[in-house]
Amino acid sequence: MNTVELEQQIEQLEAEIHRKKVKLAELRKAKAEKLVQNYAFLTPDGKTVYLSDLFGDKNELFVIHNMGKACSYCTMWADGFSGVYHHIVRKAAFVLESPDEPKILGDFAAERRWTFPVVSSNGLTFKEDVGFAKENQCMPGVSVFRRDEEGTIYQGALAPFGPGDDFCVVWPLFDLLPSGYEDYLPTKVLNERAPYRLTHNIAVQVRDYENAVAFYENILGMAPVHIMENETKLSLGGTNFYIEKITEETKPGLVFFEFSVRDYEEAKAKLLEAGCKVTKVFHNTSEMFQDPYGMQFHLFQGTK
Repeated sequence: MNTVELEQQIEQLEAEIHRKKVKLAELRKAKAEKLVQNYAFLTPDGKTVYLSDLFGDKNELFVIHNMGKACSYCTMWADGFSGVYHHIVRKAAFVLESPDEPKILGDFAAERRWTFPVVSSNGLTFKEDVGFAKENQCMPGVSVFRRDEEGTIYQGALAPFGPGDDFCVVWPLFDLLPSGYEDYLPTKVLNERAPYRLTHNIAVQVRDYENAVAFYENILGMAPVHIMENETKLSLGGTNFYIEKITEETKPGLVFFEFSVRDYEEAKAKLLEAGCKVTKVFHNTSEMFQDPYGMQFHLFQGTK
């Protein structure tokens, strides 16, 4: 087969695949919608959030069905959504649900610097009810939910995730390589050379708490996530800002960053040897540190 004939076959096959993708999308949307209950999830902060809340000001919602921290494949799919999340939410709401417990999910999402909201479905029958778990085995994929004017929620189109699909850009890119994608195994390691991974959580201690929160929200444009008496969680561009109320006697303006590490004991030993101090202990692999030069940060055990 000569080059011209090969190019013609490629163009014909691409056109055929495109037509079939259009047809597949039409068939998926033609399926009867399924009425679903208003499930109560938990946020990484341990707050209850209902399925209806996840729509925000939209009437359509993407729910990514993740298999949890243990799955490198699901992690790679989720990593890919961070860069396009700001495009997606102009059209529809978007959330990732995971079977991991809220604290585990929150730490992992922070470590990955995911820009989208995440909720825990741990202990719920949600995955089974919407078709993404069977016999206690989770399955990855995406569902679309619609909320009507009365607030009733329906599950519409859905699709599974798997190597070679259109929902993770890695596979079609690798498929262009002579070696293909079949031998690639995803990893959760973000950077082999960097033992410290900066999360998307920053805490700021302020005086005049109410006015400070109003300033960050109304002037800087941060979006409120949780508002409490002594701490407010705000979000801007995928970064979470925890605005903490302090007393008049406490020095204001302290900023706290957050790092995850692969080997907590090794990292802690090196920090203490370098002159850092532990300022607060949450548990044996989650502590606050102050270095000798001015930085304050939270350190926790991340993905090994």
